[in-house]
Amino acid sequence: MQMKIGFYQFNPKFGKIEENVKKVESALYRGTARRAPTADLIVLPECFNTGYLFLDKEEVARFAEEIPGGYTTQKLIKIAKSKKMFIVAGLAEKHGKKFYNSAVIVGPGGYIDTYRKIHLFNEEKLLFSPGNKPFKVYDIKKAKIGIMVCFDWYFPESARTLALRGAQIICQPANLVLPHCPNAMITRSLENRVFSITANRIGQDVRGEKRLTYIGKSQILSPLGEKIVSASEEEVLKICEIDPSQADNKKILRHNDLFKDRRPKFYQ
Repeated sequence: MQMKIGFYQFNPKFGKIEENVKKVESALYRGTARRAPTADLIVLPECFNTGYLFLDKEEVARFAEEIPGGYTTQKLIKIAKSKKMFIVAGLAEKHGKKFYNSAVIVGPGGYIDTYRKIHLFNEEKLLFSPGNKPFKVYDIKKAKIGIMVCFDWYFPESARTLALRGAQIICQPANLVLPHCPNAMITRSLENRVFSITANRIGQDVRGEKRLTYIGKSQILSPLGEKIVSASEEEVLKICEIDPSQADNKKILRHNDLFKDRRPKFYQ
Protein backbone atom coordinates (compact mmCIF):
# COMPACT_ATOMS: atom_id res chain seq x y z
CA MET A 1 0.00 0.00 0.00
CA GLN A 2 1.43 3.35 -1.04
CA MET A 3 1.71 6.17 1.46
CA LYS A 4 3.09 9.71 1.54
CA ILE A 5 5.70 10.54 4.16
CA GLY A 6 7.69 13.70 4.79
CA PHE A 7 9.60 16.06 7.05
CA TYR A 8 9.51 19.76 7.79
CA GLN A 9 12.95 21.32 8.28
CA PHE A 10 13.00 24.84 9.70
CA ASN A 11 14.65 27.18 12.22
CA PRO A 12 12.70 27.33 15.50
CA LYS A 13 13.06 30.49 17.57
CA PHE A 14 14.11 29.77 21.12
CA GLY A 15 11.28 30.07 23.63
CA LYS A 16 8.71 31.21 21.05
CA ILE A 17 6.40 28.22 21.41
CA GLU A 18 3.28 29.66 19.84
CA GLU A 19 5.24 31.18 16.96
CA ASN A 20 7.06 27.91 16.24
CA VAL A 21 3.87 25.86 16.35
CA LYS A 22 2.14 28.38 14.10
CA LYS A 23 5.00 28.09 11.62
CA VAL A 24 4.52 24.33 11.44
CA GLU A 25 0.77 24.74 11.10
CA SER A 26 1.23 27.18 8.21
CA ALA A 27 3.68 24.87 6.46
CA LEU A 28 1.37 21.86 6.68
CA TYR A 29 -1.66 23.82 5.45
CA ARG A 30 0.14 25.82 2.78
CA GLY A 31 -1.39 25.57 -0.67
CA THR A 32 -4.02 22.99 0.25
CA ALA A 33 -7.59 22.91 1.46
CA ARG A 34 -7.83 22.05 5.13
CA ARG A 35 -9.61 18.81 4.30
CA ALA A 36 -6.95 17.64 1.85
CA PRO A 37 -4.15 15.58 3.42
CA THR A 38 -0.69 16.62 2.32
CA ALA A 39 0.84 13.43 3.70
CA ASP A 40 0.05 10.37 5.74
CA LEU A 41 3.03 10.91 8.06
CA ILE A 42 5.10 14.01 8.84
CA VAL A 43 8.14 14.16 11.15
CA LEU A 44 9.19 17.41 12.87
CA PRO A 45 12.56 18.22 14.49
CA GLU A 46 13.64 17.62 18.07
CA CYS A 47 12.44 20.38 20.45
CA PHE A 48 10.69 21.93 17.46
CA ASN A 49 8.46 24.13 19.59
CA THR A 50 11.03 25.64 21.96
CA GLY A 51 14.45 25.50 20.38
CA TYR A 52 17.13 23.31 21.90
CA LEU A 53 19.80 25.27 23.77
CA PHE A 54 18.44 25.48 27.32
CA LEU A 55 20.82 27.22 29.70
CA ASP A 56 19.76 25.38 32.85
CA LYS A 57 17.15 23.09 34.32
CA GLU A 58 15.07 26.04 35.50
CA GLU A 59 14.70 27.10 31.88
CA VAL A 60 13.64 23.60 30.90
CA ALA A 61 11.02 23.75 33.65
CA ARG A 62 9.69 27.03 32.24
CA PHE A 63 9.23 25.76 28.70
CA ALA A 64 8.56 22.03 29.08
CA GLU A 65 4.96 20.91 28.66
CA GLU A 66 2.85 18.07 29.91
CA ILE A 67 1.85 15.46 27.34
CA PRO A 68 -0.81 15.17 26.05
CA GLY A 69 -2.49 18.05 27.89
CA GLY A 70 0.01 20.77 26.98
CA TYR A 71 -0.45 23.49 24.39
CA THR A 72 1.85 21.99 21.74
CA THR A 73 0.46 18.45 21.78
CA GLN A 74 -3.10 19.74 21.70
CA LYS A 75 -2.30 21.88 18.66
CA LEU A 76 -0.63 18.94 16.92
CA ILE A 77 -3.71 16.82 17.61
CA LYS A 78 -5.93 19.43 15.95
CA ILE A 79 -3.65 19.56 12.90
CA ALA A 80 -3.49 15.77 12.66
CA LYS A 81 -7.27 15.45 12.86
CA SER A 82 -7.85 18.23 10.33
CA LYS A 83 -5.26 16.94 7.86
CA LYS A 84 -5.99 13.25 8.51
CA MET A 85 -2.31 12.58 9.07
CA PHE A 86 0.09 11.21 11.67
CA ILE A 87 2.70 13.53 13.17
CA VAL A 88 5.88 12.66 15.09
CA ALA A 89 7.38 15.71 16.82
CA GLY A 90 10.10 16.37 19.38
CA LEU A 91 9.46 18.48 22.48
CA ALA A 92 10.56 18.90 26.08
CA GLU A 93 8.18 16.99 28.33
CA LYS A 94 7.24 17.75 31.91
CA HIS A 95 6.12 14.67 33.82
CA GLY A 96 5.67 15.20 37.54
CA LYS A 97 8.97 16.52 38.83
CA LYS A 98 10.96 15.11 35.92
CA PHE A 99 11.76 16.42 32.46
CA TYR A 100 12.37 14.37 29.33
CA ASN A 101 13.58 15.08 25.84
CA SER A 102 10.60 13.43 24.19
CA ALA A 103 8.82 12.82 20.91
CA VAL A 104 5.06 12.66 20.67
CA ILE A 105 3.04 10.74 18.10
CA VAL A 106 -0.47 11.91 17.26
CA GLY A 107 -2.89 10.96 14.52
CA PRO A 108 -6.39 11.51 13.15
CA GLY A 109 -7.77 9.80 16.25
CA GLY A 110 -5.80 12.00 18.66
CA TYR A 111 -2.87 11.35 20.98
CA ILE A 112 -1.16 7.97 20.60
CA ASP A 113 1.98 7.84 22.72
CA THR A 114 5.23 9.48 23.86
CA TYR A 115 8.78 8.26 23.36
CA ARG A 116 11.44 9.58 25.78
CA LYS A 117 14.96 9.89 24.41
CA ILE A 118 17.03 7.04 25.80
CA HIS A 119 20.53 8.20 24.84
CA LEU A 120 21.07 11.76 26.06
CA PHE A 121 23.61 13.94 24.26
CA ASN A 122 26.29 15.87 26.14
CA GLU A 123 24.76 18.57 28.42
CA GLU A 124 21.29 17.07 28.00
CA LYS A 125 22.37 14.86 30.90
CA LEU A 126 22.33 17.95 33.13
CA LEU A 127 18.84 18.96 32.01
CA PHE A 128 16.75 15.85 31.34
CA SER A 129 16.12 12.46 32.87
CA PRO A 130 17.07 9.56 30.57
CA GLY A 131 14.18 7.89 28.81
CA ASN A 132 12.42 5.21 30.84
CA LYS A 133 10.15 3.70 28.19
CA PRO A 134 11.21 0.94 25.78
CA PHE A 135 11.42 1.34 22.03
CA LYS A 136 7.98 0.65 20.61
CA VAL A 137 6.38 0.15 17.20
CA TYR A 138 3.06 1.71 16.22
CA ASP A 139 0.66 0.44 13.58
CA ILE A 140 -0.67 3.51 11.75
CA LYS A 141 -2.70 1.42 9.27
CA LYS A 142 -0.55 2.03 6.20
CA ALA A 143 2.72 1.26 7.97
CA LYS A 144 4.37 0.25 11.20
CA ILE A 145 6.60 3.01 12.56
CA GLY A 146 9.14 3.38 15.34
CA ILE A 147 10.63 6.47 16.95
CA MET A 148 14.10 7.42 18.07
CA VAL A 149 15.44 10.92 18.79
CA CYS A 150 18.65 12.46 17.44
CA PHE A 151 21.65 10.98 19.35
CA ASP A 152 19.92 7.59 19.49
CA TRP A 153 21.40 7.12 16.00
CA TYR A 154 24.85 6.69 17.57
CA PHE A 155 23.70 3.43 19.16
CA PRO A 156 22.89 0.78 16.51
CA GLU A 157 20.79 -1.06 19.08
CA SER A 158 18.15 1.68 18.76
CA ALA A 159 17.30 1.12 15.12
CA ARG A 160 17.87 -2.64 15.34
CA THR A 161 15.44 -2.97 18.24
CA LEU A 162 12.77 -1.10 16.32
CA ALA A 163 13.38 -3.18 13.20
CA LEU A 164 13.20 -6.45 15.14
CA ARG A 165 9.90 -5.30 16.58
CA GLY A 166 8.50 -4.82 13.10
CA ALA A 167 9.10 -1.18 12.25
CA GLN A 168 8.95 -0.44 8.54
CA ILE A 169 9.73 3.27 9.01
CA ILE A 170 11.98 4.80 11.67
CA CYS A 171 11.06 8.40 12.53
CA GLN A 172 13.92 10.50 13.89
CA PRO A 173 13.27 14.02 15.19
CA ALA A 174 16.71 15.60 15.46
CA ASN A 175 18.77 18.71 16.25
CA LEU A 176 22.00 17.54 14.67
CA VAL A 177 25.22 19.47 15.25
CA LEU A 178 27.68 16.68 14.44
CA PRO A 179 28.20 15.98 10.72
CA HIS A 180 28.06 12.19 10.83
CA CYS A 181 24.38 11.30 11.26
CA PRO A 182 23.12 11.66 7.66
CA ASN A 183 25.71 9.15 6.46
CA ALA A 184 25.29 6.91 9.49
CA MET A 185 21.55 6.68 8.90
CA ILE A 186 22.27 5.23 5.48
CA THR A 187 23.86 2.32 7.32
CA ARG A 188 21.05 2.16 9.87
CA SER A 189 18.48 1.88 7.07
CA LEU A 190 20.55 -0.62 5.10
CA GLU A 191 21.54 -2.88 7.99
CA ASN A 192 17.90 -3.10 9.11
CA ARG A 193 16.21 -2.85 5.70
CA VAL A 194 13.87 -0.08 6.86
CA PHE A 195 12.82 3.34 5.64
CA SER A 196 14.00 6.22 7.83
CA ILE A 197 12.92 9.84 8.15
CA THR A 198 15.40 12.22 9.78
CA ALA A 199 13.83 15.63 10.46
CA ASN A 200 16.57 18.01 11.49
CA ARG A 201 16.47 21.77 12.06
CA ILE A 202 18.56 24.57 10.60
CA GLY A 203 20.04 27.82 11.89
CA GLN A 204 21.63 28.52 15.25
CA ASP A 205 20.78 28.75 18.91
CA VAL A 206 22.75 31.61 20.48
CA ARG A 207 22.21 31.91 24.22
CA GLY A 208 24.69 34.13 26.00
CA GLU A 209 28.13 32.66 25.44
CA LYS A 210 26.71 29.37 24.16
CA ARG A 211 26.15 28.74 20.49
CA LEU A 212 25.05 25.71 18.49
CA THR A 213 24.88 25.50 14.71
CA TYR A 214 22.59 22.89 13.19
CA ILE A 215 23.52 21.09 9.99
CA GLY A 216 20.11 20.62 8.34
CA LYS A 217 20.41 17.77 5.81
CA SER A 218 17.09 16.16 6.69
CA GLN A 219 16.41 13.09 4.57
CA ILE A 220 14.23 10.13 3.80
CA LEU A 221 16.05 6.87 3.06
CA SER A 222 14.93 3.61 1.51
CA PRO A 223 15.55 0.13 2.97
CA LEU A 224 18.54 -0.06 0.63
CA GLY A 225 20.03 3.11 2.07
CA GLU A 226 19.12 5.21 -0.96
CA LYS A 227 18.21 8.87 -0.55
CA ILE A 228 14.64 9.31 -1.72
CA VAL A 229 14.49 13.00 -0.80
CA SER A 230 16.90 15.20 1.10
CA ALA A 231 17.47 18.82 2.07
CA SER A 232 20.49 21.04 2.48
CA GLU A 233 20.28 23.97 4.90
CA GLU A 234 17.03 25.58 3.75
CA GLU A 235 13.58 25.76 5.32
CA VAL A 236 11.59 23.14 3.46
CA LEU A 237 8.69 20.71 3.64
CA LYS A 238 9.45 17.61 1.59
CA ILE A 239 7.09 14.73 0.91
CA CYS A 240 7.54 11.54 -1.08
CA GLU A 241 5.55 8.42 -1.83
CA ILE A 242 6.74 4.99 -0.69
CA ASP A 243 5.56 1.42 -0.37
CA PRO A 244 6.24 0.49 3.29
CA SER A 245 5.99 -3.23 2.51
CA GLN A 246 9.40 -3.01 0.84
CA ALA A 247 10.83 -2.94 4.37
CA ASP A 248 9.40 -6.41 5.03
CA ASN A 249 11.84 -8.00 2.59
CA LYS A 250 14.91 -8.89 4.63
CA LYS A 251 16.45 -11.00 1.88
CA ILE A 252 20.02 -9.92 1.11
CA LEU A 253 21.28 -12.65 -1.22
CA ARG A 254 19.88 -15.98 -2.33
CA HIS A 255 21.12 -17.71 0.80
CA ASN A 256 21.10 -14.76 3.20
CA ASP A 257 18.25 -13.27 5.19
CA LEU A 258 19.02 -10.31 7.43
CA PHE A 259 17.11 -11.49 10.48
CA LYS A 260 17.12 -15.26 9.96
CA ASP A 261 20.92 -15.21 9.76
CA ARG A 262 21.32 -13.45 13.11
CA ARG A 263 23.11 -15.49 15.80
CA PRO A 264 22.27 -13.69 19.05
CA LYS A 265 23.97 -16.25 21.30
CA PHE A 266 27.31 -14.95 20.00
CA TYR A 267 26.43 -11.29 20.55
CA GLN A 268 26.66 -11.30 24.32
